[in-house]
Amino acid sequence: MTAKPKVNQAKNWFGTLKRLWAYLAAYQRLLILILVMVVVSSAMGLLGPYLIGAAIDRLLDRDFSRLPMLLSLLAGSYLLHTVAMWLQNYWMIGVAQETVYTMRTELFRKLHKLPLSYFSKRQHGEMMSRLTNDIDNVSQTLNSSFIQLFSSVLTFVGMISIMILLSPWLTLIALTVIPLMYYGMKWITKRTGKYFKEQQRNLGDLNGFVEETLSGQQVVKTFSQENRVINEFNIRNERLKLSGYWAQTYSGFIPKLMNMLNNLSFALIAGAGGLLALNNLISVGVIVTFSEYSRQFTRPLNDLANQFNTFLSAVAGAERVFEVLDEQEEEQDEQSAVELDQVTGEIIFSNVSFGYDVKHSTLQAIDFRVAPGETVALVGPTGAGKTTVVGLLSRFYDADQGAIYIDGQDIRDVKRQSLRSHMGFVLQDSFLFQGTIRDNIRYGKLDASDAEVEKAAQLANAETFICKMPNGYDTLLDQDGSGISQGQKQLLSIARALLANPSILILDEATSSIDTITELKIQEALYRLMDGRTSIVIAHRLNTIRQADHILVLEQGKLIEQGSHEKLLKQRGFYYGLHHAGELAHS
Repeated sequence: MTAKPKVNQAKNWFGTLKRLWAYLAAYQRLLILILVMVVVSSAMGLLGPYLIGAAIDRLLDRDFSRLPMLLSLLAGSYLLHTVAMWLQNYWMIGVAQETVYTMRTELFRKLHKLPLSYFSKRQHGEMMSRLTNDIDNVSQTLNSSFIQLFSSVLTFVGMISIMILLSPWLTLIALTVIPLMYYGMKWITKRTGKYFKEQQRNLGDLNGFVEETLSGQQVVKTFSQENRVINEFNIRNERLKLSGYWAQTYSGFIPKLMNMLNNLSFALIAGAGGLLALNNLISVGVIVTFSEYSRQFTRPLNDLANQFNTFLSAVAGAERVFEVLDEQEEEQDEQSAVELDQVTGEIIFSNVSFGYDVKHSTLQAIDFRVAPGETVALVGPTGAGKTTVVGLLSRFYDADQGAIYIDGQDIRDVKRQSLRSHMGFVLQDSFLFQGTIRDNIRYGKLDASDAEVEKAAQLANAETFICKMPNGYDTLLDQDGSGISQGQKQLLSIARALLANPSILILDEATSSIDTITELKIQEALYRLMDGRTSIVIAHRLNTIRQADHILVLEQGKLIEQGSHEKLLKQRGFYYGLHHAGELAHS
């Protein structure tokens, strides 16, 4: 037997529904028209069986005078029912698509307002699942369930009312299946909701793992980890299979239960109705009408039950979307924050301390000054805090203590967008977007002319390989620049930074695993890029370190040494040990 997975209960169904309604409320007038069409279609659907019963009674009584009118009304009711159904579906699709469009837009915008720490703790595929799968669940449910919910309720209430008017006794007999239906549905829905919630969570987890594995396929193959990742995929896939299995198994009981109760109701009405007709208590037409209603009697309840399961899945998806929308955004700039008009590039760290969490300090009391146009190399073992220094300077994070100044201005008093507009980044992982080479370079300055783009590529030593591409600057690159080498990606990143013409450069050398000729081109382009600009370099190569005006040596979050290459070697301290231990690359 298939084992049941451990299931997380939904957090706040009512709150999620309330927030969904807030989106729908923007279309109140159209929703009113939709509800009017639901009432019309439900009423016409109920009128049909009643007219059929009335026509049969006239035939049995040989009263043909009103038969044409009854048949005309019957045809008209079915025509009006069809038109009303089409209109309500057409309008509701529009409302649903506008609603999920708004939700999807808000979610995407929210992702760009979240701090980098949020993305570092979560799989990209799992976040993509919220933007795609969960939103699609909401869309599908709004397209169908919203109308079906009201239609089923109105149909059921209207059907019971007409049945009571025709024969209270037959109605009472028909209603005997309601308690069985109630307890059956209660037992089923109690189980389906939690499994649909778990199914959505497991789907997001699986998507995240697949996205991560595909992105790191080269590493997987390099270390021969294919079997391990396949086993991990199988574990996640098994969890998704189990949650989906139990969700669909329990929800699959619903149509079986409804069919059984439908048949039971029909049998009771046929038997009791026959006895009542033999005693002249009701007409044959009433029995036919009741038979038609009994055939439809469980349909609205069946629809409600089926849509309820879809509804549970959609609410689970919406809840996951709202979880992201409720995440704390990157701190907003103060209202008094100013723009940086011109930057000479002086940087001062004054007693700066920072930790990614309250228990661990990543940087402790860091003090240094970078003069305008100076190149500073950050050196130290992995985890020393080099990347954190860059993150604080860019205000991806704010210091817990101390202050950072650019041209004498505390960067906490500067608008983030303005601050970063004066910085250029050439990082270890050169990311390129899907699009042309020209568009990827222009990302550094969106209003740049073609001539400016090509000039930046020349200065970055990238034009030679670009001209050899099939369509030159208009060559389309795949996502993340697959199809060109790592060195070529780096040259395009340098061209992008040159085009932006920043006052401050943040460089993380990425010349490892690159051939010597390309490395020389990159170094030449970097020196050209750094000329006249303040540069902060996370240094790995001894050549770059020697070229730096100033070297900052970090260890365990502390600035333990600083000075030129020659000065630090003479001190015979920590830097001297790194140099002679071969921990600085000698190429």
